[in-house]
Amino acid sequence: MTSLVEQLAERKQISSDYIDAEGKKQIISAENKAAVLEAMGYAVDDEKKLAAQIEEEDKEYWQSVLDPVLVVKENNDIVLKARLPEKSAESKLSYTVALENSVVKEGTISAAGFSKSDEKKIGKTNYVLKNLILRVPDIPMGYHRVTLEVDGKKSNTLRLIVVPKQCYKPEKIAQGGKVWGPSVQLYTLRSERNWGVGDFGDLKDLIIRLGSWGAGFVGLNPIHELFPANPESASPYSPSTRRWINVVYINVEQTPEYEACQEAKQLVDSPEFQKRLADLRATEYVNYTGVMQAKLEVLKKIYENARLHKDTKSARGKAFRAFCEAGGDSLNQIAVYDALQASYYAQGKNAWGWPAEDWEEKYRKYQNPEVAQWAKDHEDDVYFYKYLQFLADEQMEAANQAAKAADMAVGIYRDLAVGVSSGSAEIWANSEIYCPGASIGCPPDPLGPNGQNWGLPPMDPNKLFKQQYQPIIDLFRSNMKSCGSLRIDHAMSLYRLWWVPNKNGNSDAAKGAYLLYRVEDMIGILALESHRNKCMIIGEDLGTVPEIMKKLLPESGIYSYKIFFFETSKKDGGYISTKDYPVQAMSALTTHDMATLKGFWHCDDLKLGRKIGVYKTDEIMNNLMDDRLKSKQKILDSLGGHNILPDSVNRNALYCGMTTDLNHAMQLHMCNGSCALFSTQLEDWIEMEKPVNIPGTSSEYPNWRRKLSKNISEIFGDEKLHSLATRMTEARNAAAERMRQK
Repeated sequence: MTSLVEQLAERKQISSDYIDAEGKKQIISAENKAAVLEAMGYAVDDEKKLAAQIEEEDKEYWQSVLDPVLVVKENNDIVLKARLPEKSAESKLSYTVALENSVVKEGTISAAGFSKSDEKKIGKTNYVLKNLILRVPDIPMGYHRVTLEVDGKKSNTLRLIVVPKQCYKPEKIAQGGKVWGPSVQLYTLRSERNWGVGDFGDLKDLIIRLGSWGAGFVGLNPIHELFPANPESASPYSPSTRRWINVVYINVEQTPEYEACQEAKQLVDSPEFQKRLADLRATEYVNYTGVMQAKLEVLKKIYENARLHKDTKSARGKAFRAFCEAGGDSLNQIAVYDALQASYYAQGKNAWGWPAEDWEEKYRKYQNPEVAQWAKDHEDDVYFYKYLQFLADEQMEAANQAAKAADMAVGIYRDLAVGVSSGSAEIWANSEIYCPGASIGCPPDPLGPNGQNWGLPPMDPNKLFKQQYQPIIDLFRSNMKSCGSLRIDHAMSLYRLWWVPNKNGNSDAAKGAYLLYRVEDMIGILALESHRNKCMIIGEDLGTVPEIMKKLLPESGIYSYKIFFFETSKKDGGYISTKDYPVQAMSALTTHDMATLKGFWHCDDLKLGRKIGVYKTDEIMNNLMDDRLKSKQKILDSLGGHNILPDSVNRNALYCGMTTDLNHAMQLHMCNGSCALFSTQLEDWIEMEKPVNIPGTSSEYPNWRRKLSKNISEIFGDEKLHSLATRMTEARNAAAERMRQK
């Protein structure tokens, strides 16, 4: 690798090494770093072109007086990196600080009082870098603009983002309260009236019932928009956009326009349609195609009858038009994409995403004039998809208001996926931010010797910086809407991501490298939006956590994520007492990526893994079964040591099955712990065996489709579960009181 490539890799914050899951230092090869740079658009194989690219970047950098953006914590010094022509480096400079509340502060600063920290000659001009400390009183948290005047000319504008030191905490949590709630895969919910998939009506019903049983929150899987025209692309972690909502969750019959549309009502009330809905409800796994076809069929009739984009007089029409205006270009992007993709499928073409062979070249980029013309020619179709987002948004907010009315301490918590699908509307419309030439993944480790490639193009941190972080601000802000908390999936992404270059179809995760992001900027913006939206933050920090993140996450008020089965002693492998977990965390027994309690205890996950080929040999299987038996015994020993096991539970793992008593004892054990939040699973409440997702599989198992085995009404008609919820609330309150008395 040439010295130019080495220098550029260092400049772009590509790590030279990292500490792996076993605590060993791993060196990232020169070839891997070069491949990542190539994915970012650099001509690594042509030294002359690469030198020209670097020279152009240097020119742009030094000829811009200020950086595009600066993130500082409140009450800290504002240090401006000012690049000044040498002849102006000792001058008195005028500054303007335009606050977001329209107040303007002006003054002067003498550059002579600051020493230079770097210099560079560009053309005939020698530029000097000085770190100017701007002492301007009473700059509040928020987004402001700073300019300097140098030699009578105004500089470029720097976006000054003043952020709080910590993320927002709800009052009850800040005062030491402890709460429980279920984490729910929304699509799994069953009810007598939904259309074969859990919807926002079910969510509202669930919240009301849970609130009356003492729950402090309800967690959701990512509800990002997927692909209405390609509904079998169902992974909530591979969305089309993370800024808008999955329209499959719309409760059709609760839309205001439904009652006014006789044609839609007659269709839904017909025996044939009711039979369709009954069949969709009865399936063990969500039939996404059937559900989406049924919903779109009725919703299109509703919208054709209402045509809200033409309604300029009614309050409803005005509300829709205001929604469209507020959604701006981002809403237009997803609506045009969904409408265009639907038109391809209507022609019988396989248009799974914009890179598909059937997707015409002229339509492969949102900014192309042909796309704008298509949208104009198909205005009604585009507005229909905007209408779907309008409905999803208001129904999500109705569920949020139900959580507030139930006086939940936290309310709904949403889940922010780490990226978007390679065929997504986000990449189609924002390729200047993302790098389609690479995918996010993780490096090889003992559990995954080949590493992982998730197929999600990463955001380029350098382009985010140039765009003054607006895309990330929009992302955080939209996902903090209509909720009380946001879970950041793979929170390490705030600091670094493992980039896997896709050159020549390569998908080998071992050929990747870590690229660092400006973590303190990212966390600062997250904290600012957290306060503005009154939304607490939970960071999914499982696996290998770099030392810097072990420090920054707790300091920033971001709640950790503790899974019981992973919290074991390094000395003897025993399970750590939940009373020794950190307070600033959410604990859980199981997650969507794990076996259910019953599945774990009866080794159903291992048997299923052997059946579908995850575990290749009997020897591997036997070793796993032996380890599982040891784990179960240690769990029984731990629960027994805490005097939480009822007499009905056998203390010997060889003879102890997963009973209701053992299940409930484990739930209560977690509620007795120190973590501020405990997340349970409805699957475990109703003692299900099959998992919702098996990581590392696709067609081998129907991931993201398995429903709950009982309707919501059946769950809340079970007195044993009502008793469990009461005891969980009592245990949480007792744990809070114990901590206060320490």
